[in-house]
Amino acid sequence: MSKPDFSVAILGAGPVGCALALMLARHAADPSSILLVRAAAPSSQAAAPAAQGVSPVPPIASPSSSHSSAPSSQATPPAPGAATGPTPGSVVAPIAAPASAPLAAPAIPALPASAAPAAPEADARVLALNHGSHVLLESLGAWPREAADIRTIHVSQRGRLGRTVIRDSDFDVPRLGAVTAYATLHAALMRQVERAGIAVRALPGARLSAQDADGATLADAGGATLRCGVAVQSDGAGANDIRREYGQHAVLATVRASLPRDGWAFERFTREGPLALLPHPAAPGTYAVVWCCAPERAQALAALDQAAFSAALTEAFGDRLGALACVAPRHVFPLFLSARRALVNGRAVAVGNAAQTLHPVAGQGLNLGLRDAARLAQSLAPWLERPAAPPTEALAGFARARRDDRWLTAGLTDLMPRAFATGLAPLEHAGGLALLSLDLLQPLRTPLARHLLQGLRA
Repeated sequence: MSKPDFSVAILGAGPVGCALALMLARHAADPSSILLVRAAAPSSQAAAPAAQGVSPVPPIASPSSSHSSAPSSQATPPAPGAATGPTPGSVVAPIAAPASAPLAAPAIPALPASAAPAAPEADARVLALNHGSHVLLESLGAWPREAADIRTIHVSQRGRLGRTVIRDSDFDVPRLGAVTAYATLHAALMRQVERAGIAVRALPGARLSAQDADGATLADAGGATLRCGVAVQSDGAGANDIRREYGQHAVLATVRASLPRDGWAFERFTREGPLALLPHPAAPGTYAVVWCCAPERAQALAALDQAAFSAALTEAFGDRLGALACVAPRHVFPLFLSARRALVNGRAVAVGNAAQTLHPVAGQGLNLGLRDAARLAQSLAPWLERPAAPPTEALAGFARARRDDRWLTAGLTDLMPRAFATGLAPLEHAGGLALLSLDLLQPLRTPLARHLLQGLRA
């Protein structure tokens, strides 16, 4: 076979793909040997809305899934410049990332073309980033200036005693995390990609068509092909090796609070599912809402007018932020866990939401994906010095290093929404006791908080 055109080709130019390209370029002798594949050329007519909407990584279904990839919305899109609601695929709470480029490869399913999101510069989603992701993005020169800091996290259970408060001062960090607009973060990453000299191509329908001992072949929808040493899918839906249906949908909204608390984020467990409010970067006093509940309840909430929905949300959340007024359209997405057992198949690798799709509780999706990217770049660094050699050992090392973090994070985000939604009084009381114990005993609280703050980094 001919010499590869690129050492690494990354299919998907979302935040995880861009961050991976930047980290790989640092180790490559020639940054242009790293290819970042976009699904399509950016639209010159697209413009980001003035106020960005919410979006906890909603699920984008794989071809074998019965879920639709299109959101259910009860409101018409706002006029340009108006505040907008969430759209598919972000990470205020992680379930799945946008699918920029499907990769049809063994164990890496392609994504339907109908699931493609809007151009990044017109994307209205917001993303929740923890402290570890903040440090990583700052090191890449890509931390966006427009972000709403999270300095305190309040965790409670509706109707039961017990709560936990986690503060940045507990860990001697300036913030626990932050919320930023997808378009803002993506623009910051793409600026660094351009400065680094990384190759960027628009290849609609790009897929892995073949691989052999010498490399992998990519083909686009028009039949054009190119060769690479390693093919990475960074966006798209994970495989269904492991799958759990939660019987919950997420209602996404943007609200304004009459009594806002600067830098506070809230996770409130209810019998129907978690209810999260995160500070929104659009304006002071606004919050991104992720309300997980039964599918029928979610559809009923989406059908309410703004005043009725605001009243229902205020009643469910409580009076900690005063009255909550919905200021944008609402969207509904089904929630499920989907993960692949193996991240590596020959020269094909899956990272981020292409590897695992999580429940939105605790907002771990994008953060986990960025840790995938950081470890893959570290594992491939020695190989990039001699890309003619097989990458087998480097990729195997990556898979081993990511095992514990992936399964611990997936396990936590799987357990929490189910444990608090059983409706069984003994379990609810046990949950309240656990929250109280975490609040009173720092040795118990610290390991969990540190994992949510930065994950396991091998």
